[in-house]
Amino acid sequence: MKIIAQTTLFALASVFLLSCGDDDNPDTAEQPGTNTPDTPRPTEERGVIGATCMTLNNPFFKTIEIAMKEEAAKHGYEVVYLSGDEDVTKQANQVQDFIAQGVDAIAINPCESKAIGPAIKAANEAGIPVFTFDIKCQDPDAQVVSHVGTNNYQGGQLAGDAMIEALGESGGEILILDFQSVESCQERVKGFKEVIGRFNASRTEGKIEIVSELPGNGNREKGFAATETALQAHENLVGIFAINDPSALGAVSALEKAGKQDQVVVIGFDGELEGKKAIRDGKIYADPIQFPKKIGQMTIKSAVDYLAGEEVPSDQPIESSLYRKADAENDPELKE
Repeated sequence: MKIIAQTTLFALASVFLLSCGDDDNPDTAEQPGTNTPDTPRPTEERGVIGATCMTLNNPFFKTIEIAMKEEAAKHGYEVVYLSGDEDVTKQANQVQDFIAQGVDAIAINPCESKAIGPAIKAANEAGIPVFTFDIKCQDPDAQVVSHVGTNNYQGGQLAGDAMIEALGESGGEILILDFQSVESCQERVKGFKEVIGRFNASRTEGKIEIVSELPGNGNREKGFAATETALQAHENLVGIFAINDPSALGAVSALEKAGKQDQVVVIGFDGELEGKKAIRDGKIYADPIQFPKKIGQMTIKSAVDYLAGEEVPSDQPIESSLYRKADAENDPELKE
């Protein structure tokens, strides 16, 4: 790890944070005596962890940001948290900036699972430990200390279970809205297809047929456009599995525009607030939900432990849970 002057590091980190509008960073007061894991170090001794996510247009990543900053403050660290804006070149440049600043560790949620590899290798060469969250790096030569994220294959299996549950014995034609450049979304689709394939293998009729797989790319606009395209080609569509809530909500809008909201079942993924409200209102049938707060906390705790010389697991999966209308109706988060 690079050793740099603490005052210079703090000044750089402060300027960077102010430029990003860091209103959520909690204050860390000086504490007398010996520090413990839950006692912040004095302000002048704080280290910096650089973090970059795919996008801040998805509330999922904002929740992770808040959790990271709160957890880091407990251990005397600050987090500089940036959005890659779904541009791997921009994200790679952010990593280079972190390296130039001499941050203590870097946490990355890759915009592209393979293309982020060279940026991670640059951090490796600089001696800065790298952690990934939510999405893994698929470059085998890039060294990542630990990955923290949802067990996406298991979540995809839950989505398959939900689709079978929603369609019952009738089966029918379904659409998948995917995001093929992102490893986590690939895993969700694999898990989903495994469950649907197993269901079909046990039946002679009433099978579920995946008639189209289109790029929703994890956002509402593309989810809307892809669903419109699918509805024109497949008028008998009865189900849609979208790899996250924004693309699922885009699908819902397209179904409402076409007057087919009662014909087509939508399964999302994430459990963000808008997705939960759509489940409560019957617009989305169910979501395998993730736990972004836990992802943020565990990523920072792993970095802190590693910097303290402790061993950290290389892979830390977090199981998802299926969230239906009954769960939404009893969810305190949705109580008005």
